[in-house]
Amino acid sequence: MTLDQAVATVPTASADETQTVAARLAALVRAGDLIVLCGDLGAGKTAFTQGLGRALGVTGPITSPTFTLANRYNGENLTVHHLDVYRLTRIEEILDLGLPELVDDRAVTLVEWGDAIAGALPGGYLEVRLRLGDGPDDRLLEFRISGPEWADREVPLQGLGAGGGLC
Repeated sequence: MTLDQAVATVPTASADETQTVAARLAALVRAGDLIVLCGDLGAGKTAFTQGLGRALGVTGPITSPTFTLANRYNGENLTVHHLDVYRLTRIEEILDLGLPELVDDRAVTLVEWGDAIAGALPGGYLEVRLRLGDGPDDRLLEFRISGPEWADREVPLQGLGAGGGLC
């Protein structure tokens, strides 16, 4: 599977539905996974992270890391690292965040605007591209695999929109 092909495309009509799709993805997440979130401002990248984090047992508020650059949340079995690289301008700044160290066997890492640093990402990842729809809350979530780390989960990814009126 190449990154230019969407493995799954799921429409949502609200932030709650986007969070529900992310919660379904949480069932497929493994320690060491990297998820790259792409989309325009306000497309729902943080809402997606909130749904995934809650499903992984994060009980506190999950907020945008736009100004802090990185947030860390403890889930039931995994730590959730949530990064935003929008304001970074040099590869050295990305390395200063310690991204390779965050992608470890005790955590899942989500990187907002990660498509801008794809060449600096360690290993393969799942790209979630959030596109604005026609209505104010409509979104189209496209899931793409880069590298072998997610290849064995392609079929379950295709079922993310199943149920709950999301497909």
